Amino acid sequence: MSCQLKVKERDGVINPIFTCQPAGAQFASIGVKDCIGIVHGGQGCVMFVRLLISQHFKESFEIASSSVHEDGAVFGATNRVEEAVDVLLSRYPDVKVIPIITTCSTEIIGDDIDGVINKLEDELLAEKFAGREVHLVPVHTPSFVGSMISGYDVAVLAFVKKFAKKSEPTDKINVITGWVNPGDVTEIKSILKDMDIDATVLFEIESFDAPIMPTGNSVGHGETTIQDLQGTANAKGTIVLNRYEGGKAATFLEKKFKVPSVVSQTPIGIRNTDSFVHNLKEMTGKPIPESLVYKRGVALDAIADISHMFLAEKRVAIYGAPDMVIGLAEFCLDLEMKPVLLLLGDDNGGYAKDPRIKALQENVDYDMEIVTNADFWELENRIKNEGLELDLILGHSKGRFISMEYNIPMVRVGFPTFDRAGLYNYPIVGYGGAKWLAEQMANALFTDMEYKKNKEWLLNVW
Repeated sequence: MSCQLKVKERDGVINPIFTCQPAGAQFASIGVKDCIGIVHGGQGCVMFVRLLISQHFKESFEIASSSVHEDGAVFGATNRVEEAVDVLLSRYPDVKVIPIITTCSTEIIGDDIDGVINKLEDELLAEKFAGREVHLVPVHTPSFVGSMISGYDVAVLAFVKKFAKKSEPTDKINVITGWVNPGDVTEIKSILKDMDIDATVLFEIESFDAPIMPTGNSVGHGETTIQDLQGTANAKGTIVLNRYEGGKAATFLEKKFKVPSVVSQTPIGIRNTDSFVHNLKEMTGKPIPESLVYKRGVALDAIADISHMFLAEKRVAIYGAPDMVIGLAEFCLDLEMKPVLLLLGDDNGGYAKDPRIKALQENVDYDMEIVTNADFWELENRIKNEGLELDLILGHSKGRFISMEYNIPMVRVGFPTFDRAGLYNYPIVGYGGAKWLAEQMANALFTDMEYKKNKEWLLNVW
């Protein structure tokens, strides 16, 4: 019995789990107020990512493209960045922050994005837009390395590097959430409110669900301000909820501004949320209030109602963002379930050193596989050809065909989840997320029993 960490054996990719780095940078950019990113590359580098984001949230989001064509690929395309910035500032008078997000094509041809930003600041911004607050942020995200996860991490670092500014110390802390849903941010902020902690949350994305108003429709966008980002240098500490989706920014703040940082356990499940709350207490000196103890108790009661009778020994495959996958696996173990296959969709060399993965390798007492650089064929091949038996799949909507083809119930988590309505409103983190997620898994199993007409099922009721 062992937990093995291995790299996918095939060189090619069949049906990828992740998309590329610029996607993560684009998702991060829409979390900043008064910000519209320019993706420096072909139009498809924006169109398909915007489609994914819009499918996930059922909302429209503003992201621009420099629209590089064949001539730019041959002769260079920095002029397209200059034109794009000019058009964007002329068309959107409220825009203050413009990240320039590179792609594989513009990195390969060697476009000097940092140089063109210096030129724009000296010429276009100083002359045509004099007196207007505009910040251009270089975000280097070539698509031929990393994934959308590392792209998000790089973008958070780029924003913090650009704006963090040392002044008077504050009592605030920084909480870097990573790539999560609005419901997750709401849950995290609820915990902070219960503990009476003033925090800068990167990023404030609860308003992504834009309302339809009598005055007209609004466009979803984040609420993290330039002032919020500037103040990150003066916080008493930083807590990172997802190691691979914000860790770089925390390290930068610690090295440059002496802001101590803690990489928390991704707060999925009771155990990991307890760890997050403990870190908050240690960093701020604030006591854990009775209101939070009560919420924890409600979640524990709900889990106790279903875990041993309905979830124990159920075999689970999990895929998606690494922090989420590991957190889900830890939660499943706490529920007496058996996560037998974890699929991480990129080739990050740091996974072997991840203390959470090391803990799984040391403590799991059955056969578990953790596959890096994985694709969906790794999951389908094991089911189809290697006899992998599963009771449940956890992952985003791109894997739904495997669930449908092999009649395995599935709970949608992660990004993108576009074939279920409103899932982004429900957290998978915190005590509220633990309760909701456990109940979702139980309900998926109950529904599957009905589909399979299993009348003498394990409820043992008449």
